[in-house]
Amino acid sequence: MGSQRPLLKICGLTQPQEAAAVAAVGCDAIGVIGAPDSPRFRPPAQRPALWQAVATAAPACRRVLVVVDPDDTSLAELEAGQGHQVIQLHGDESPARCAELADRLGLPLWKALRVRSAEDLARAEAYAGVVEAVLLDAWVPGAHGGTGRRLPLEWLGAFRPSLPWWLAGGLGPGRAAAALQELEASGAVPLGIDVSSGVETSPGRKNLEQVRRLWAELSCTEPPAA
Repeated sequence: MGSQRPLLKICGLTQPQEAAAVAAVGCDAIGVIGAPDSPRFRPPAQRPALWQAVATAAPACRRVLVVVDPDDTSLAELEAGQGHQVIQLHGDESPARCAELADRLGLPLWKALRVRSAEDLARAEAYAGVVEAVLLDAWVPGAHGGTGRRLPLEWLGAFRPSLPWWLAGGLGPGRAAAALQELEASGAVPLGIDVSSGVETSPGRKNLEQVRRLWAELSCTEPPAA
């Protein structure tokens, strides 16, 4: 990998103490799921404790709330001032809808794109100037993420969007570093990686040792002390 470490986001945290420990490893972002159909879902009343735990353990770690196709009736729980700092949209939100949400919520947006074919990558450019970054994940019928399905890296060889992008899908210790090296060889370099199931013991429960191993691999260092 290059001299600059790719950013690392660990997504799907469900326990405040665990979220704090994961953030303290050195992660750049932590994700909490606000989509009710996810096994990692946390309702609004349970999110402040997670955000506070992360903010206390690692103030620089960005706190990302992941939602799917939010309608206008749910926007109150997405507004700023509740502990999250970024909204990650994981549904079928159009660029126009993203622009509307950015204006109404006053928060940075990341847009996840579920990629079904190499041709789907062209959709990313439509979000330039609307969202802060896009996140690429493998398309799985009936699922909006966290499946562990890998995106074929050969599809990304010519991917050069004008906005930053994250890679997700089946990444973890060993696999993430190898994927990044393959992408770097082709000239397609993501801003960072988003990992969920790749460091889990069960949905929503993270293996801290695997998180440390992953961080160390991306940093080309020894794993941080427990």
